[in-house]
Amino acid sequence: MTDMISAEGRRRLQERYDFLWETERPRMVKNMAEAAAEGDRSENAEYIYSKKRLREIDRELKHLGDRLKVLKVVYPPLNPASASFGCWVTYEDENGEERCYQLTGPDEFDVSLGKISVDSPVGKALLGRKVDDEITIKRPAGDLTVTVVAISSSRPK
Repeated sequence: MTDMISAEGRRRLQERYDFLWETERPRMVKNMAEAAAEGDRSENAEYIYSKKRLREIDRELKHLGDRLKVLKVVYPPLNPASASFGCWVTYEDENGEERCYQLTGPDEFDVSLGKISVDSPVGKALLGRKVDDEITIKRPAGDLTVTVVAISSSRPK
């Protein structure tokens, strides 16, 4: 797993950690205490739910804490000559359709926002490529041949 992340991605992970620790966990502890005060815990749905949710929160806090310790913030080069971490890469497929993705780490990929992991098949195929490079992306749906048309350090307009 890649231990690189963008500054924005790290900020979002830290915000999630802070929310869970400062807001969500105390709320669940309070819910659990209130439910426990009502008596029989074995049939108390609120107590059982709160206890289960608290375990989920603690598990996520541990995961986020572990990741935040090892992640290194990486900034894209200002004028990238080739596709690297943090860059926005635009390619054109065989049908003339263009797609643009930012190469990110696995902790922040979100295809709906145009962010793909450098560990994904598409990310691996794009890394190190230059404008006008023709590449074949190996996909479960079949190989796709594309041409890199632009590389930028910021999202194209």
